[in-house]
Amino acid sequence: MRPSLSDYQHLTSGKVRELYRIDDDTLLFVASDRISAFDYILDTEIPDKGRILTAMSVFFFDLVEAPNHLAGPPDDPRIPDEVLGRALVVQQLKMLPIECVARGYLTGSGLIDYQKTGKVCGISLPPDLGEASKFAEPLFTPASKAEIGLHDENITFADVVDQVGTVQANQLRDRTLQIYVQAADHALTKGIIIADTKFEFGSDAHGNLRLADEVFTPDSSRYWPADTYRQGVVQPSFDKQFVRNWLTSPESGWDRYGTQPPPPLPPDIAEATRDRYIEAYERISGLSFSEWIGPTR
Repeated sequence: MRPSLSDYQHLTSGKVRELYRIDDDTLLFVASDRISAFDYILDTEIPDKGRILTAMSVFFFDLVEAPNHLAGPPDDPRIPDEVLGRALVVQQLKMLPIECVARGYLTGSGLIDYQKTGKVCGISLPPDLGEASKFAEPLFTPASKAEIGLHDENITFADVVDQVGTVQANQLRDRTLQIYVQAADHALTKGIIIADTKFEFGSDAHGNLRLADEVFTPDSSRYWPADTYRQGVVQPSFDKQFVRNWLTSPESGWDRYGTQPPPPLPPDIAEATRDRYIEAYERISGLSFSEWIGPTR
């Protein structure tokens, strides 16, 4: 018989995830259906989003060659029925205070920084780049971790060295780029460009780095269809950018730079977001989401 969620001590709530203690060594990592954008948690949930994020993470944890925080399978008997399919048993780690971002293409906050300074995270770039330009080599562009409601800030590699030391900073950069290239190469064979992504790492009891949190989900990555890619224009996407685009459109009526929180998403936008997330998972994994464990919402 599986335990109940109430059997575990609740530790923290994030924008999307809840963390519970199972025992001294392991935690229950639960993905909700919440979605955040522009540092707000939106009122509207995306049906099945927690299960999609979990399924995608499990696929990529298995694909990439990097030690990770998983401490059991997705149907582990320690996972309560009410969160089955959107929860994982993970090792307790000492999390590092760095968002490890890999960029293969120029977009988002990287493009904003480049337009202001000609650099991204202190890395000088050629003068003729624009929206969706592909870099000659992927870049490691770290960011500081921000509290809920605050914005992650891009930082330089020197800042990473100051925070974690030279040895670990180099490990984070090398591991981030190696994982990104491996996954991006796989996704391209499925007709999808992973434009950028972000990782979190922690150290285990022996001081070894482990990939943690989520990996290559539509929340943490930008997914573009490869067959329509064109430099210089905003790309269609299978990720959270679809929600950001609606929020900043005239249809939403929301002022991103005002003081009011974003409005709820219309049902059709929420459903279309779900469809995009599922398409990304199914195309990249080659698996059917309908066969993933846990109850459909």
